[in-house]
Amino acid sequence: MQQSHGIGYAEYSNKLDQRLKVEKRRQKDHEESRKIVAEVDRQLHK
Repeated sequence: MQQSHGIGYAEYSNKLDQRLKVEKRRQKDHEESRKIVAEVDRQLHK
C-alpha cells in the first residue's frame, strides 16, 4: 500500500477522502490496463 499509493494502511483505513483518492486511482489504472490488453489482443489477431 505504501509503495504503490504513497499512503499507509492505517491512514487509508481512517481517512475517507484518502481512501476515495486511492480507489479512483486504482480504477483509472485498471481501465488503462484493460485498454492496453485490448489493443495488444487486436494487434495479435489481425
